[in-house]
Amino acid sequence: MRVIVTRAAGQEEPLASRVRELGHEVVICPLVRVEPVGPDRVELEVYDWLLVTSANAARELAHRASGRPGRTAAIGPGTADALLDAGFRVDLVPAVSTQEGLLAELPRPPGRVLFAGAVGARRLLADELEADFVPLYRTVELRPEVPPGGDVAVLASPSAARAFAALALGVPAVVIGPETARAARAAGLRIAAEATTHDLDGLVTAIASVVNLPSCSSPS
Repeated sequence: MRVIVTRAAGQEEPLASRVRELGHEVVICPLVRVEPVGPDRVELEVYDWLLVTSANAARELAHRASGRPGRTAAIGPGTADALLDAGFRVDLVPAVSTQEGLLAELPRPPGRVLFAGAVGARRLLADELEADFVPLYRTVELRPEVPPGGDVAVLASPSAARAFAALALGVPAVVIGPETARAARAAGLRIAAEATTHDLDGLVTAIASVVNLPSCSSPS
């Protein structure tokens, strides 16, 4: 099976290596580019909670953070790992890796909260918690000069889903979680599998499950 890996350049190898370990051919085709935005310095010590919703935001905080918040929450295991690599303590990783899941498990009242994420991120956390929001990066959708050939595409963000749908290849997708799944369906893609945990292990397990699906490469 040929697996199209669409992650940003420089972030593709961990997934690509695991896919090769499954015995599949990897087709590298970055469909998004991550661009830093926002302040050079983010003051954290004034916050009771820092909420981080992506590994990209955690990596940006690694070199922009001043001080540390009272407590830190990561929306999923991948984000938690990136925060730990950046030297943060992670106090909460919700069982359900969505903004709704994080809201459900966050102790109340949370005090003063900072939500660090991407330009255009969902505002649920900010609105429900009256949190400050700092955008640390944006994702730019890319279009390759030569469309990739493959049996299934792996999509790890709504931006990647939209960019892949724009290629109109009729190839089904493995998606990392519900937000990416919603974007993929809205763009007309067929979803072959959705990761049950929104991290590298979850994606690899979902890819492995696709092997048993009939007509994996047929158009949706």
